[in-house]
Amino acid sequence: MYLPRAFAETDLAALDALIARDNFISLTTVRDGEPTVSHLPVLYRRDGDRIQLRGHWAKPNPQATHAGAALVVVHGPQAYVSPGWYTDKEEAARVPTWNYAVAHLHGRLDLFEDEAELARLVDDLSRQHEARVGSDWRFEFEREELRRQLRGIVGFRFEVERATLKFKFSQNHPLANRIAVAERLDAQGGENARAVAALMRTGLPPG
Repeated sequence: MYLPRAFAETDLAALDALIARDNFISLTTVRDGEPTVSHLPVLYRRDGDRIQLRGHWAKPNPQATHAGAALVVVHGPQAYVSPGWYTDKEEAARVPTWNYAVAHLHGRLDLFEDEAELARLVDDLSRQHEARVGSDWRFEFEREELRRQLRGIVGFRFEVERATLKFKFSQNHPLANRIAVAERLDAQGGENARAVAALMRTGLPPG
């Protein structure tokens, strides 16, 4: 990932926040020179610098036989920025851009098909997301018909070896431009625009 120094984020708490906001990731693997990408919900755990993701594929997915090196992309909020919003738009000949947050996690996949471990994974994922939508479905471990469905998936653990975070929030602009962009994004409305504005403000001096 192209990462100018101004946009590099090194605090892993920022990664915690990105995953908490949206744990639906893009997972890329390469076999025989051919990339494969899956888009999946995952469970996230961090203990200091150690980061692990857990998730699963449908068994027919070509990635479900891929152990080893992989890349996970965590998608944060993003929003278009008009050059007309900058306070110095004329004298600096500003052009359009895009502000966004993203994380690239490099690491290795370990696969598992143990029934009990798969059941715990499905239950943990469903508990997390059922709570978000105000529902209460649970994986009933004692139901044979549910356990049979586990044969159709393959689980994975992804151990992160390197995390690269890019938070592109106009840090290379004068303070007046950064304030103006955050204000216009807030006024524009929409979840992404407001989230970008909020993250931009975390890097602004108080006052």
